[in-house]
Amino acid sequence: MKKVPVAESAGMILSHDLTRIVPGQFKGAAFKKGHVIRPEDIPELLKMGKEHIYVWDPPEGHIHENEAAERIAGAIAGTGIVHTEPQEGKISFKATGKGLLRVNKEAVNHINSIWHMCLSTLHDHQPVEKGKTVAATRVIPLTIHTDEVARVEKAARDYGWVLKVEKYKPFNIGVVITGNEVYYKRIDDAFGPTLQKKLAYFDYQIREQIVMPDDPEQITAAILKMHENGLNLILVAGGMSVDPDDNTPGAIKNTGAKVITYGSPVLPGAMFVLAELEGTMIMGLPACVIYCEATILDIILPRVLAGQRVSREDITRLGVGGLCQDCPECRYPVCGFGKN
Repeated sequence: MKKVPVAESAGMILSHDLTRIVPGQFKGAAFKKGHVIRPEDIPELLKMGKEHIYVWDPPEGHIHENEAAERIAGAIAGTGIVHTEPQEGKISFKATGKGLLRVNKEAVNHINSIWHMCLSTLHDHQPVEKGKTVAATRVIPLTIHTDEVARVEKAARDYGWVLKVEKYKPFNIGVVITGNEVYYKRIDDAFGPTLQKKLAYFDYQIREQIVMPDDPEQITAAILKMHENGLNLILVAGGMSVDPDDNTPGAIKNTGAKVITYGSPVLPGAMFVLAELEGTMIMGLPACVIYCEATILDIILPRVLAGQRVSREDITRLGVGGLCQDCPECRYPVCGFGKN
C-alpha cells in the first residue's frame, strides 16, 4: 500500500474500506476496497475528513484480489452456475436453476493446495434451488502474483470441470406398491402419497401407480408392463425385508433387469435395490421410506433424476456418512447424511 494525498488520488485503487458515519442514520462503507477513485469522489473523501488515503501499489507481476477472484471464478464456474461481483475480494457462485450440484473434489483439493487460494463449496451431489449459493472463492492476500492465478486456471482446464449444476432429465415414473395388507385394503397405502411428495420437489408426477399382492409373478408382470408402456423409472415399494412373504427383490430380478445392488450401507435404507432394465431404472424401496424423513431414496433419487449412472461402487462409498442421526427436526440435505 502507498499513502497519497486525497487531492492526488484520482485513478488510484483504494486498498481498504472507508467508513462513513451519519449519526442516527448510517454507518457503513462509503467506498469499498478495490474502488477506483474518481475525480468526483475527492470532495466526498475530504468531507469525511480524509486528507490522505492508502491506495494499492502492487509489486511487479501482482494483481488485486478482486481481479484475481474474477479470473478464478471465470475458470471454475461450470454449467448451471453464475457468479457475483467481488465483495471485499470474495466472489460467490449461485445455481441458475433447480438441479444437482456437482463438485469435482480432486479439482477443489488441487486448487486449495495452490498457495494463497481459497475455494469453499457445498457437498457434492446436493440438490439445490435457483439462487442457492453453492460455493465461494477468494485469494488470501490483498495482491497475488499472476502465476498463482494462472495455476488455478490451468487446473480448471486440466480437470475439465470444477463446479456445475446438472439439470434433472425427463422421466416417466411408475410406482408398484406391494403388500397383501394394502392390496386387500386392510390398511391405507402410505407409499403413494410419500413418493408423490418427494417427486413433486423435483417437479415430477407419478404417471402410473398400481397395487400388487405379495405374489412375485404378479409383481414382475407389473414392472414389465410399465416398462413396455414407456415408463423409464419404476419405484417398487414394500416387501423388501427378509420375511418369507417379502418377494420384491426376487420379483425385480425376475424381470431380467441387471441388479446393480441389493442392499446398501445406509441406515435407514439397508434393504434397497437398484436395477436397470434396458434403460429403465428400477428401485426397490424398503418401508423406512414411509416413516423416515431422509433415507437411501433421498440420496440416490436426485442422482438418477440428473441422469447419472449410479454404480455399485457409488453405493458402497455411502457407508461413511450413511448413518442418519435421526434428529428431532430433520434438516436434510443440510446435514452430514449421505455426504462423504
